Amino acid sequence: MIDTLVANIVGILLILFIIWWFWLAKKGSATITQSNSIEILVDAGVYDPGIIHTKVGKPINLRFIRKDSSPCAEKVIFPDLDINADLPLGKPFELKITPQKAGEYEFTCQMAMYRGKLIVE
Repeated sequence: MIDTLVANIVGILLILFIIWWFWLAKKGSATITQSNSIEILVDAGVYDPGIIHTKVGKPINLRFIRKDSSPCAEKVIFPDLDINADLPLGKPFELKITPQKAGEYEFTCQMAMYRGKLIVE
């Protein structure tokens, strides 16, 4: 009886932690500066920074550096911009984008566990 109760409590706590980690935790934020480039670390289930601010019509360079060897981290997908790129492990991958419309553009891994947002103003 006590073993079942302990297992249930541990399971519930684990579920709550997973929900917090993937959907509720605050992500780092960055604004593209005059260099028009930003480095995004892909590691431990997150993009860091996970929120990027830029301006309409401004060419930007998103430099992804993948540290996580899991298959989930292999791709970055911007569904609304029709971008799907493979990220090499341990090597920088540069993605050049010129956003043409204001809005929020989500980017994820292929399983949507890694999540980020490009905010174009």
